Amino acid sequence: MSENSQKNPDEIVKEQARVGFEIYELENWKLFLSALIAGLEIGFSLVLMGYLHTIFKEIYPDDILGLIVSFGYPIGFIFVIIGRSELFTEQTALAMIPVLNRSKGFISLLILWGLVLLGNLVGGLIFSYFFAWFGPAKGFVPVETLVELGEKFINEPIDIVMGSAILAGWMMGLLGWLITSVQESISRIILILFITIIIGMAGLHHCIVGSVEVLTAMWVSDSITVVDYWHFLWPSVLGNLIGGAIFVSVLKFGLTTNQISSTRKNINW
Repeated sequence: MSENSQKNPDEIVKEQARVGFEIYELENWKLFLSALIAGLEIGFSLVLMGYLHTIFKEIYPDDILGLIVSFGYPIGFIFVIIGRSELFTEQTALAMIPVLNRSKGFISLLILWGLVLLGNLVGGLIFSYFFAWFGPAKGFVPVETLVELGEKFINEPIDIVMGSAILAGWMMGLLGWLITSVQESISRIILILFITIIIGMAGLHHCIVGSVEVLTAMWVSDSITVVDYWHFLWPSVLGNLIGGAIFVSVLKFGLTTNQISSTRKNINW
């Protein structure tokens, strides 16, 4: 197959299955470290969004400003996905394939999800603490911008947060599927841009990026508390998990069980 050729559905499914199985082969400390790195790298989305918000907030009204800021949202995802670090909202989809195929147990899945989520959140926590100091100290992202970007995630009802997070998780599952369908990095970057810009424009709740935003705002504002962060975090994590899992079970595994089974037999460990 040439580099620019598009994979057919069977090849996409087999590639998804191969990646899903290989995730379980990583040692726990390597999995956690990769997830920690992803949590750090995803923070660069906030850096660019904060900068765009700062330089354009006096020029454009809020609706246009929100659109401009959303173009900074994909940069962290590009770093993570192209760099192959482990991101929780990708593993909600990929890691389920071996479990649905009964090649791995549910406990193994929970351990994997837990390690990746913990690594992402710890990485995001470290980045947020650093950026809450560095951004205002450097002068290119003021405290007011950090607070405004974080507050938008903490003042909505739980059912709205949950629905928003389910859509974000679904779209991240879709992103994983589409990325597997192409070979070259440029096409993958374009796909990441389109999908994540939509998540950013719609203000959907992504538990890792949103965690960095809320935590950064919490470090610089007394009005945002750990309770506010928790009220954002748990429905976001659960919603992202549901969205990614449904995408796999309905559109990937349910229609392609035979392809995945044959892939498991052909993998050389």
